[in-house]
Order: sequence, then structure tokens, then C-alpha cells
Amino acid sequence: MRGSAIYARLPSPPLPIKPPYFSRFISFFPSRSVAVSPRLSSPVSTPFTTFCSKAASESGSLVGEPKEMTITKTVWVSDRKLVIKDRTVLSGVPENVISSSAVSSGPVDGIFLGTQFSEPSCRHVVSLGTLRDVRFLASFRFKLWWMAQKMGDQGRDIPHETQFLLLESKDGSQLTAMDGSGSSSDEIVYTVFLPLVEGPFRACLQGNSRDELELCLESGDDDTKSASFSHVLFVGAASSDPFAAISGAIDAVKSRLKSFRHRSDKKLPGVVDYFGWCTWDAFYQDVTQEGVEAGLRSLTTGGAPPRFVIIDDGWQSVGSDQSSEEPEKPSPLLRLTGIKENGKFQSKEDPAAGIKTIVQTAKDKYGLKYVYVWHAITGYWGGVRPGVEGMEDYNSKMQYPKVSPGVVENEPGMKTDVLTMQGLGLVHPKSVYKFYNELHRYLAAAGIDGVKVDVQCILETLGAGHGGRVELTRQYHRALDASIAKNFPDNGCIACMSHNTDALYCSKQTAVVRASDDFYPRDSVSHTIHIASVAYNSIFLGEIMLPDWDMFHSLHPAAEYHASARAISGGPIYVSDAPGKHNFELLKKLVLPDGSILRARLPGRPTRDCLFSDPARDGVSLLKIWNMNKYTGVLGVFNCQGAAWSSTEKKNMFHQTTSEALTCAVRGSDVHLVSEAATDRDWKGDCVAFRHRDGELVLLPFRAAMPVSLKVLEHEIFTVSPIKDLAPGIRFAPIGLADMFNAGAAVEGLTYHVLSAASMLESGSGFGGSESNEAPPPANRGPDALAIICMEVKGCGRFGAYSSVRPRRCSLGSVDVEFAYDSSSGFLALHLEAMPKGDQRVHNVVVEV
Repeated sequence: MRGSAIYARLPSPPLPIKPPYFSRFISFFPSRSVAVSPRLSSPVSTPFTTFCSKAASESGSLVGEPKEMTITKTVWVSDRKLVIKDRTVLSGVPENVISSSAVSSGPVDGIFLGTQFSEPSCRHVVSLGTLRDVRFLASFRFKLWWMAQKMGDQGRDIPHETQFLLLESKDGSQLTAMDGSGSSSDEIVYTVFLPLVEGPFRACLQGNSRDELELCLESGDDDTKSASFSHVLFVGAASSDPFAAISGAIDAVKSRLKSFRHRSDKKLPGVVDYFGWCTWDAFYQDVTQEGVEAGLRSLTTGGAPPRFVIIDDGWQSVGSDQSSEEPEKPSPLLRLTGIKENGKFQSKEDPAAGIKTIVQTAKDKYGLKYVYVWHAITGYWGGVRPGVEGMEDYNSKMQYPKVSPGVVENEPGMKTDVLTMQGLGLVHPKSVYKFYNELHRYLAAAGIDGVKVDVQCILETLGAGHGGRVELTRQYHRALDASIAKNFPDNGCIACMSHNTDALYCSKQTAVVRASDDFYPRDSVSHTIHIASVAYNSIFLGEIMLPDWDMFHSLHPAAEYHASARAISGGPIYVSDAPGKHNFELLKKLVLPDGSILRARLPGRPTRDCLFSDPARDGVSLLKIWNMNKYTGVLGVFNCQGAAWSSTEKKNMFHQTTSEALTCAVRGSDVHLVSEAATDRDWKGDCVAFRHRDGELVLLPFRAAMPVSLKVLEHEIFTVSPIKDLAPGIRFAPIGLADMFNAGAAVEGLTYHVLSAASMLESGSGFGGSESNEAPPPANRGPDALAIICMEVKGCGRFGAYSSVRPRRCSLGSVDVEFAYDSSSGFLALHLEAMPKGDQRVHNVVVEV
């Protein structure tokens, strides 16, 4: 459907709820009390092995000492055991483990651990003890560039290159353990293991065949050695709330390292709140400025106007090392040969204008707010060609990657990768700020607003001769941050191929990070894997940056599956459609007519009951992803079974799974912080859930659950809204723009006014009533109104809400409007014909009951 036709669609009545069906289901799915948590995610920590008594006397106690070494009330090491709240997590901890210090951060108690070795080396591996019968979630790098998730319950299941580890120190699920009051007789404790960077060394975790958890420390430089480490692992624990445990652990590490900042402390670039288009899957490296304009024209004409574009790989001046006389190598690696654009981005009319021509066209003709371009952190895939004319000041020299054994274990192909075999022209770290600043200054002068900086993890392989991988990464990122701050004041930077902790733990400024391996439109094995990976990776990444769940195609067999996930991701939303190949009916569930989006407020993450299940491999679990809006929550349910990364084949593969639908329970409290969307402090936990696919409205009392059944590549999106009790028998909850995936994000203001509390008290109802918030009720209210609901609504289209009674009146500003009301479900619908006019940012919607 083209143009704005979708916004003129008349309201369609939802399916009625079926109380007998859901009341029967509730008895099979007892639910817990609603969790109230101050903040969302945080990382992990683990005990750690050490050698020498000298270090013990200086900075801690040895495990081998007979007396109990109590560090905090929650985490301690005693009798060669790591104990978390009286539960042994690791046994047989080596006697040379040293506890360096204890820390408490919010709800988290934890310890830093270190070790010493008999000889200095550039690489150490040490056992931390045996891990068995404890459910865990591991975030590990399955490629040099990217993380993925792995679940298990014993040490041998933990992959190489694990950078984040979350443990549940009680058998069974919290959902089955909790009673109606929300308490548990056997308290669940969540433990976070975070391997860190210390000096020039970076740590990660791995398991071995004896179920031992090991810590690996590497400098990446044969000449950068050490034998002594004091703070290379943090182990933190907290009760009942895994997301608070993760956040608290990250805070503790941040306070210790002082080398990175939390996501909430960074400036988000403006692109995250608008719809965008990326040229990559549309053109790959054959992109031209004519192609860029064709893509912008196609989307704008169809009614889904992009407000940012990423001109991906293909605009730069590059070349190979070969001369015309040399026999051609297979796949010669290209290197940067100049800062300016190549000939494809030089117009015939004004070649000197360069890339500025398409930037001006994008902004002036198509109304774009932001134009980004792509470049590698080393300039290009093969770096900067040494000695090339005009780039001598960058002191580029050829260097050959040295790939970590842990990475090779998971990605053996890196041994013969073109980067490994042909090397890179590495700009000297003392010259890299000059390189970035001159590149970005040229781009900014052309009107470019930001950059997508790719290939970042390659730096860890190039540390030889530069003080090691951590030091080289620090120097490059300091230079990059300084140049971005100087040339792109909106903090216009997206980090990509950057999932190593070398980079994450020096991220002071970059606020957006690609969350997973690429969207591969032609690779059918990748689509379920992609959704699972972005959700689980966001648990860790989302503490430090806002995860970007990548581009997708709107016209594709898995288009709606991808689009619905992007809508609840909390990150930017953009497509990589080829010009003329779009599904505008789908895009208008994501994009408002002005090119803005309804973005959720947090990184989307798996629900608590999905943290330790494996929705890609186990054949029984669905993946639930939660996020928050200002006055509602949003919950996505996805069937991601049937494909996963294989630890034996070292690649993504299909595996046998059922073709039948799988079923899970959906509760209001699956949205972890849904209580923060309630306007009442004494909210009882009752919600209404609006199912996006069929418009069904379901009441979910505090202890209620509803079934959702999905086949592979199917999904459901629910808007979850806390119910407000206004008076006896009068209840209300906003839904939002019902035809958008994240409907509830449209509600930006909500005020309740109870008008007849005194008369109800006199009648003996016992309801005291109240006026919520500071805003006075509208002066033009009807004489018989008992309560008034005032809402500020972004966008246009079909607006929906739940009301237990038929409204007396609905108005838009001061003008009465028609509405539809379904008494069987309580669904109220009215139509917002167009976007707010002029300087008005929102519609003022008033409902009288």
C-alpha cells in the first residue's frame, strides 16, 4: 500500500477475550509478583587463580589458608570453594587464588580476583575450579568480530572467548519456585563473572573437558609479558533480580577500571529516533551517488521517508598492491589510497564537489536529517597503503595479524583469512588522530554527520610492537573519540565488528554498537539465529552502549519477523532494501509519516525466564524479549528454533527441530520493569495485553498467564499496559497507535483525574479517589464525568485504549471526535487523521468516563 493510505484505515474491532479459556490456563501457570527494579543490565564476575605468597601478603589471602576468607556477606572463597550465599559454585579452586578487594555496588556484592605466575609470559591460562550443576548463560565470541550466546550447566559447556557469564545458583526456574507473594523459600542468587583488562592484558573465560572454568590472559605481543595480576576477574552476586545483578557488576567494574562509561551516561546520536536506509545490501560495493538517490526517492515516494542514510562500503578511494606487470593474486586485499571519495561520487557537472553533492541532494531534496558514511577503524579492510602519495604523514606500515588461539578455536578460518595472509597497512598509533581528524574534517565539511566505524576487533591482532592488543586499542579509540567529538557534535558514530572487551572497556564516548553478526538476506540459516543473538548479546552490550540490531529487508520471506524485533529493540531502525523493492504495508508499522519511529526506552533483552533456556537449540523454548515505553511495556515472542552455531562444525547450521508449534506462557510481569509504567505507587499488578497481529485485547490480572503458540519464524508482539483503577468498576489503560508494532511508545503523556470521589465515599463505596499528577482537569469536561484521562500522543493513525466502561466523550484538543467501543473486550478506538500540526509535537487526547 502506497502513500498515506494506511493511516486512513478505519478502526477494526478486536476479537473478544474469552474468560473461561484463560481462567483454565491460569491454573497451569501460577505467576509471581511483579518485580520492581531500579535499572536494567549488568555484567559478570569469577574467582581467579594465583601463585605466590608474596602477592598474598601484599594484596589478599590465599585459598589454602585454613581460616575462612570471608570477603563480603554474599561472595567468598573458603576451603578451596567459591561460595555464593552458602551455595558452592566452584569447587577445587587452586590454592594460588588471591582475592584483591571486595566491593558493593547497589544490590551487588562481589570480589576482584587476581593471580601470579612463576614466569612472565604474554599468555597465561589458569584453572579457577570445577563448575557443575549450575545453569549459566555465556556470551562468547564465535568469530573474531562477534559474540553469540551459549547455555549449559557444567564447565565443559563454556566456550572459548567467553566475555560475560551469568550463573543461577539454584536448580530449577525462578518462576516455578516463587509463590504468589513473590518470595521464595530457596532464594535464587544471580552471579556475574566479568573477565577484565588489566594493564596491557585482556582476560576471557573458557571451559575444559574436566569441567574446570579457566581464565585466559593475553597481551597479543610476544614482548609484552607479565606474571602478576591483581584485578583480572570480577565476581558479583545479587538476589532475585538478574538485571540488577548485571548492572551492579558493570558499575563495580566501571568504578575500578575508570576507562569506560555506562550507556546512560553517553549522548545518543539523533539517528536512533528516525527511520533510515543503508546502501549495503542494496548495492554492496557497487554503490554510486545515483544509486543513493534512487533509494531515497523510492522510499520517500512510497510513504516511508528515511531521515538518515548510511553510505556503506564502496565510496572510498582504494586499490590493491599489485602492479599491472604482476600476476594477479586471488582476491587481492584493497587498501585506502586517499581520504577523498572515489570517482563514483564525483559528479560530471562539478567533480570537485565530491560527496558533498549527494549529501546536499539527500538533505535538500529528500529531507534527510543525517548522512553517515562507512569506514574501517584502520581506514579500509586492508588498512592504509604504505607510502601512497598524499598519505605519508600517517606513517602506515605493513603488519600481519596474530590471531588469538581462543579465536582460532572458534573460527579456524581466520588462520587463512585474506586479512591474515595479506596483512594490513597500519597507521602508526601516534599518527592515527591526525588520520581520523583529517578524514572526518573533510567529511564534515561535505555535510556528513557521522560514521559507521567497522572492522574494530582487527586491532587486537596487531598489537605486536605497540605494547600489546589492549594498548593499541586504547590509543586508536582515544584518537577516534577525540576526532568524533571535534567533527561530529551529535556524537555520530556507530561501532561495528567490535565485540571484544579490549574495545568495550575503553568505550567512553561511542554510544551505539552493532549487536550481532550481519543480516544476511540470502542465507536462510541466519534469520532465527540473528534474532536470538541480538537479544542475548544486548544483555551485556546494552550496559555499555545502545545495541543496533542491524538493517533488514522489508520485502523478504522473514521481513515481518525481523521488523517486529527491530521495533522492540530500543535501537535504530533501518532497512537495506534495493530501490523499488519495499513492503510499505510493513514499513508503516515502524515508521510515522514524518520519518520518526516509536522507539522503546531501553535495550531489548530476553525475559527473566528465558535467560538460561536455549531458544535456538533446545527444541522446546520460545524466546520472549521485553522492553519499556514511558507508560507501557512491550513484549515480543519469537520461535528461533532450528538453527544455531555448531561447536563441532564451527559455523551456523540447521539442526533437527519440530515443525509443530511451541507454546509458552505470557505474563504482564514478563516485562521486567512494567511497574515503572504504572502511575500508582500501590499498583496491584493487573495489566491489559494488546496482541498486535489480530488486535485481540486480553486482561491479565496479577496472577494470570496466557498461552502463545508459534512455529519456527513466527512471532507475536504484545503491548502490555498497567491498568489504572479510577473508581469502582471504572478501569483504564492506554494502548497507543494500534497499527504500529510498538504501539505504546506513542503515549508520551498520561494524566488521570478523578472527579467524583466525594460522592462515592458518601455512598459507602470506600473508594477515596485522587487526582494524578499536577495538571488540572480540562475546563470543558462534561457534567456527568466521573474521571478524565488526558494523553499526549505522538504520530497518527488508529489510537487504542482499554476502558472497562463505554466513555461518555472523547476529544482531540477541544474538539469532540467519534470513537468505537467494543464492550466485550473494552477496546476503545479513535482515529488521529494526521500528524500534529505546526509546532505541536503531540495530539492531546482526552477521554471522559
